Amino acid sequence: MRLAVLSDIHGNLEAFQEVLKDLDALRPDRVVCLGDAVGYGPDPDAVLEIIVRRRIPCVMGNHELGLIDPRTLSWFNASARRSLEITRTLLPPERFDEIRSWKRALRQDGALFVHGCPPDNVHRYLIEFTKDELPNLFDQFEEDICFVGHTHLLELVSWNGKALRVTPLALGETRLEEGYRHIVNVGSVGQPRDGTNSAKYVIWDRERQALEVRGVPYDIRTTAEKILRIGLPSINAVRLW
Repeated sequence: MRLAVLSDIHGNLEAFQEVLKDLDALRPDRVVCLGDAVGYGPDPDAVLEIIVRRRIPCVMGNHELGLIDPRTLSWFNASARRSLEITRTLLPPERFDEIRSWKRALRQDGALFVHGCPPDNVHRYLIEFTKDELPNLFDQFEEDICFVGHTHLLELVSWNGKALRVTPLALGETRLEEGYRHIVNVGSVGQPRDGTNSAKYVIWDRERQALEVRGVPYDIRTTAEKILRIGLPSINAVRLW
């Protein structure tokens, strides 16, 4: 069984479409989205329409929560908050109902899926935890593997009850060491921050206990131009490069 895990599409339709082409060629058994399908990017409605049409399960991200619960907007910096205010104007009412149906965590196929960190935290970043604190996260879930997003970075955290390993993930395959449990930070489709600008996502091969990081090129210029044209903060376009 191969499961594709996407996160942080952030309204980037061009990146999402190219990732979907890649997925259609690879034909994984399932696809899961870890939230933040919206925010920063110019096409939130088109991205959500595809998620709904393809019936891709999606957990709540902090940007979705910001849309449906204005009380959380104070947790965002000024640029992200302005992006959400504009995003709100780009969505029809039914999209908000769809987002409200998303859960903070999803359990399936022997894995836990959450936007921020286990067990169901939407806002806290995995990179906020020190190496002394990271082992405690494994007490928050029963599964052997948990997939998270939120940071836009790629990382593998592994714990066997005694030893902790924190490893950056690169493009290509990484085998999961036997005897360890894992938290996998899957990077970002729509706004990667790992030093390269291709759209990132991860495929988990459950039987082989392997992760494959995929990097998919897309038309960045078109996305950046749309961001500027509709008045989103310019940093949202600059970060794509």
